[in-house]
Amino acid sequence: MLPTSLFPRTARVSRKNHLMLGGCDSVELAREFGTPLYVFDEATLRGKCVEYREEFARRYPNSLVVYAAKAFINRALAQLFREEGLGLDVVSGGEFTIARSVDFPMEKVYFHGNNKSKGELELAAEWGVGRVVVDNLFELSLLDGVAKELGVRQDILLRISPGVDPHTHAHITTGIVDSKFGFLMAQAEAAVAQALASTNLNLVGLHFHLGSQLFELDPYVQAIDICFRFAADMKKKHGFRFQEFSPGGGLGIAYNKDASPPAVAELAQVISFAVMSKSKELGLALPRLVVEPGRSIVGQAGVALYTVGATKDIPGVRKYVSVDGGMADNIRPALYGSQYRAVVANKVAGGDLEKVTIAGKLCESGDVLIRDIDLPRLESGDIIAVPCAGAYCLSMASNYNSSLKPPIVMVKNGKARLIRRHQSYEDLMSHDLV
Repeated sequence: MLPTSLFPRTARVSRKNHLMLGGCDSVELAREFGTPLYVFDEATLRGKCVEYREEFARRYPNSLVVYAAKAFINRALAQLFREEGLGLDVVSGGEFTIARSVDFPMEKVYFHGNNKSKGELELAAEWGVGRVVVDNLFELSLLDGVAKELGVRQDILLRISPGVDPHTHAHITTGIVDSKFGFLMAQAEAAVAQALASTNLNLVGLHFHLGSQLFELDPYVQAIDICFRFAADMKKKHGFRFQEFSPGGGLGIAYNKDASPPAVAELAQVISFAVMSKSKELGLALPRLVVEPGRSIVGQAGVALYTVGATKDIPGVRKYVSVDGGMADNIRPALYGSQYRAVVANKVAGGDLEKVTIAGKLCESGDVLIRDIDLPRLESGDIIAVPCAGAYCLSMASNYNSSLKPPIVMVKNGKARLIRRHQSYEDLMSHDLV
């Protein structure tokens, strides 16, 4: 059976018992473009953008949805998000250079990061990046100097760390006290005072981000309460005008069919109600609301395709089935212990099942994509399809073992277009000097 809640919205099983994505036969895609291959479904991507825009606008009209590029970005996706009216949350000069290359409106770009370089801040100020989300006092002073040198007044948000535990993996928890990100609440007042005293910076609001892959919504309510009480205190003490607020992103997705993350509508309802009620309670004008989803827009839209190669059966222990990708294109299982599901794209339904472990080809014992999964009996040449591969797989991909980064195709209405070609060995060596 095809776990449709994990695959893109257009996923189907053909009469040939093949996995179809965006009207395209995934087996034929693997033959045409080679594997590993990442497939993005355009209908799912655009549908998620519309869902976020409409669910928040219905409840909080003065809102902006800003896609978190770190989940994965390239020029084709940046262009799609521009067409859908989203903003862009970037964390490096490289990411906002990608945005600029497709004429993304810079006023809708938010520049995050805990150690932005002077060169990156200069590019941001020169190119008119809408908001720099300032993370610490060092950066605040650095940006103040950059803006003064360039003769601009840069709009900023301050990132605060509200000390709320979102109950996710420790590596993707960011809003607690013990985090490299953001101003601790005890230090944030000094940042507000310094920012308001600057003639080169325009402090328009506050930001926090609790973490990633969140399934609980109450931490947002707790953090909003802390943030808005701080804003009211800063208004009283320093005349701070709280014009814009961002609770970040982080909504989780289902990586297995039994998981039940909150719907976008639930997220929109909880955040919107909390913002409106706290504003009323504390006598604050309603700020503009900026939300920053990443994984929950691209995760389900992406599917990774691999070709089966060697098999190693250890009687009474485990049967390893190796594929032609692994931790070079998806390090999440090795890094976070992330769990994926899979189907056999060339024989989705039926057949005798066997328990196998899908291993990668990289020279590491930890290079295992999926442990102990029941699949139809596998043979060399079969195509394994791994859903929920749109977020963080490609953005964290590497050339480990001098592996080549995989191609990416976008599918829609039975047609596939290459949006990133397969890396070549010449590409791999193009920056080497002998």
